[in-house]
Amino acid sequence: MHEGLDELRERIGAGGAPKYHHANEAKGKLFARERIARLVDKGSFVEDGIFANAQAHGLPADGVITGQATIDGRPVCLMANDSTVKAGSWGARTVEKIIRIIERAYGQGVPMVYLVDSAGARITDQVDLFPGRRGAGNIFYQQVKSSGSIPQVCALFGPSAAGGAYIPAFCDVVAMVDGNASMYLGSDRMVEMVTGEKTTLEAMGGAKVHTEQSGVGHFLCKDEDEALGVVRRYLSFLPANWTEQPPALEPMPAPETDLAAIVPESERRAFDMRKLVKGLLDGGEYFEIQARWAKELTIGFGRLDGQVVGIVGNNSLHKGGVLFVDSADKASRFVQLCDAFNVPLLFLCDVPGFMVGSAVEKQGIIRHGAKMVSAISEATVPKICVVVRKAYGAGLYAMAGPGFMPEATIALPTAKIAVMGAEAAVNAVYANKIAAIEDEAEREAFVAAKRAEYETDIDIVRLASELVIDTIVEPDRLRDELIQRYRAAQGKDRHFSRRRHGVTPV
Repeated sequence: MHEGLDELRERIGAGGAPKYHHANEAKGKLFARERIARLVDKGSFVEDGIFANAQAHGLPADGVITGQATIDGRPVCLMANDSTVKAGSWGARTVEKIIRIIERAYGQGVPMVYLVDSAGARITDQVDLFPGRRGAGNIFYQQVKSSGSIPQVCALFGPSAAGGAYIPAFCDVVAMVDGNASMYLGSDRMVEMVTGEKTTLEAMGGAKVHTEQSGVGHFLCKDEDEALGVVRRYLSFLPANWTEQPPALEPMPAPETDLAAIVPESERRAFDMRKLVKGLLDGGEYFEIQARWAKELTIGFGRLDGQVVGIVGNNSLHKGGVLFVDSADKASRFVQLCDAFNVPLLFLCDVPGFMVGSAVEKQGIIRHGAKMVSAISEATVPKICVVVRKAYGAGLYAMAGPGFMPEATIALPTAKIAVMGAEAAVNAVYANKIAAIEDEAEREAFVAAKRAEYETDIDIVRLASELVIDTIVEPDRLRDELIQRYRAAQGKDRHFSRRRHGVTPV
């Protein structure tokens, strides 16, 4: 009997037919069990449900591998679609295994890892897997229930089709392998049949599309090892669950950087905010998230004095750092992620405000901006706003300005806080008078004088004297200032409001 079981385990462990393994190898794809082996600590994986559908022909483990392991010594639960078994499609037992492992992750308070490579549901088994209480919909219910309670991270190696595309969508972050990974609700053939559009899976839902245009993907990876590395690194910044603190490391010094030289004094000159970020963080290590989408805003994790911090920074190198619909969404979700898992937030503000115009109004810029402001208002982790250069209009509000109860609002000497910039303000107030001055020299002198008056009115020392900001620090002192203030904010009251939850703005 035991010899028979050993043979059965070996057959199941081998996955699908050799031809499917060869086809995957030709695409640079690893076998699902090899993906697990490369991700987790050696010898730590304990598998559940290996005999699922064992009596059926050609359905080893019913096409999905589930179980528990450790990554860098920390417990996780995981699932991995086996694309050598009917293209990783779902049957009834596939669904039950996925539901059970998410329930276990939530129940034990450990991260859930999804290694996705699936063609979606098996239409032939739809009655068994689709509509019931333990049907495919319950997977998404369990993911939503787990959201913000435990970290959920997805590495996408192949397709994630139809309803299955929502597994990545409900994860905190998604790493996609370029050339192989895709997400789509309907195949290219279905799209042509329904809409008449002729497209391809890559053009419609490939890795570049989702990491650069839709924002559903967070990391574009050149190969599967890079995607697995993203999973490991992401989890290294987060606690096992919402009740714990992020893992601390031994403090490291920041790299030798002339921070003052990074920030141009003129607000008209663009610069890469990520250089300032790296100059502040331990070892200059910045784990940027969604680096290819909505580039006018940069978000990601790093450490200050060994402690994890979440960064939200305007990047004037792209679109002048103006906030658009996508960047507002990008910030909102990241702020909620940090707040859920007790990660303090650092806002680096250099923002002219939200974009204006008919195009963005039709896209709902007010709605998306309100969501960003709501997320920042509701975040109860320690928050610090650093005004690097400009903080104009509602951009100040969206970047956790003084009215949003940050632990501190810090200004660099280059900082300006105002409803709008001097040029726009003078034009708004004196447009008719300027137009009436016929002499060019006189007109220029008038404008220059009014701009000077405006600059004096918003002088940063004046704002500090009025307690609008808490302090002004030189760039080379900013890191130490931040470390001290975050240290002082430990143990802050995290209560926000007497209610069950807010209502999403419009």
